[in-house]
Amino acid sequence: MTVEQHSPSGTSPAPGAAQMIIGGSSVDAADGQTFEIVNPATGRVMATAPLGGREDVDRAVAAARAAFDDRKGWANWAAGKRGRSLAKLAELVKKHSEELATLESRNVGKPITGARGEVIGASLVFDYYAGAANKIYGQTIPVSKPGLDLTLREPIGVVGLIVPWNFPLLMASWKVAPALAAGNTAILKPASYTPLTAIRLGELALEAGIPSGVLNVVTGPGGSAGASIAAHPGIGKVAFTGETTTGQEIMRLASGNVKKISLELGGKSPNIVFADADLEKFARESPSSVFDNTGQDCCARSRILVERSVQERVVELFAEATRGIKVGDPADEATEVGTLVSTKQRDRVRDYIEIGLGEGATLVVGGTAPDDPSLADGAYLLPTVFDGVGNDMRIAREEIFGPVVSIIPFDSEEEALRLANATPYGLSGSIWTRDIGKALRSAKALQAGVISVNSNSSVHTEAPFGGYKMSGIGRELGLSALDLYTETKNVFIDIS
Repeated sequence: MTVEQHSPSGTSPAPGAAQMIIGGSSVDAADGQTFEIVNPATGRVMATAPLGGREDVDRAVAAARAAFDDRKGWANWAAGKRGRSLAKLAELVKKHSEELATLESRNVGKPITGARGEVIGASLVFDYYAGAANKIYGQTIPVSKPGLDLTLREPIGVVGLIVPWNFPLLMASWKVAPALAAGNTAILKPASYTPLTAIRLGELALEAGIPSGVLNVVTGPGGSAGASIAAHPGIGKVAFTGETTTGQEIMRLASGNVKKISLELGGKSPNIVFADADLEKFARESPSSVFDNTGQDCCARSRILVERSVQERVVELFAEATRGIKVGDPADEATEVGTLVSTKQRDRVRDYIEIGLGEGATLVVGGTAPDDPSLADGAYLLPTVFDGVGNDMRIAREEIFGPVVSIIPFDSEEEALRLANATPYGLSGSIWTRDIGKALRSAKALQAGVISVNSNSSVHTEAPFGGYKMSGIGRELGLSALDLYTETKNVFIDIS
């Protein structure tokens, strides 16, 4: 794969041409069409990629099915052998970490330091499922008739994996690793904004010794390539991470052959701050919970619910911490917040800032692009804090997917939880208090899938991740993810 190359100062880098991976080969789209991939920090084209569609998905499904049906192939390998191949892939991801991080930083506009952490995180995910591959157990079950009843955990077959643009390689690892560990073959479709690390992952999988056709990478828009994957009768399961309305459409398309689905969708997560909390720790750590990745995170704690008696102090501390965030060139080692993924996404977030002002919220910090002229061509936006927000305002109800946080007051524990749960989403959230009883009561009452107490860290490779309500179906990560990619077969043996 060739992409934008470094060039002498003052010249524009030359874009390269990426290709899909189908059946172990690097290929163009069947009809030869391509689309441009833009570096959001510069506004310049950094590469082109194939504009895949139905025919390309058909080719990928055929390759994946042939690989799955091979009696000596991936699905029939000893589980430990599959695990060793995934461990090799983990090592290759780590070995190429700087290359992958640079691709991710340029393609998404995220700081290079954050991109490096995500690449290492992806390698750890492959490592985890390398070890899990030979630990997919069945059961023996006492039944009422004389005999032996047992269960087998078997791969589904060909699976479709559709990943978003905010954490492209990391989200790919969350799906590819457990799917392959369980013995499935896969079609990975990255987002059109950010296909480059997914293509490179497909190349590294082949280098790791994973057979041709086991991992195919098809690039193209959701309306063609993604919809074809969701509807394809040859695919037995589709996993999707992305926007909620797209997830709803995938559910409709998948109904044609009643394929299994798992969905990780939107969020509007609360950060609940009680008056007895360590307010300095909260203010020191919580800006990253909403402004990391420029707020483009479904887990972003974009609603701060604060007990009214300490509201003024929390606003002061949080605003001070926000002003200290370094916004700048993603390639700069000192940058903490880079760009949004595109100017279109930046303009969408700006529209929400105007909506918040129109609804009567008070703008405390940010709300504009940086005034640094060297950043004028990029999709930059300063971290933005609104105070005086009501939970019924649009900026408090709708997922903005940008660096915008709303501060909402409450007067009692009961009101805090009522406000926190008054949303169609239920993905993540944090609770800040020194009272362990209050913390446990709140954690039990909060309708969300991943919660942290006195911390914003709620995502761990070893633990289940997923949401309540319209935030999704199923649990990724941990051993729970293996349930998404296996069928349970019950076998009874009569011994009478």
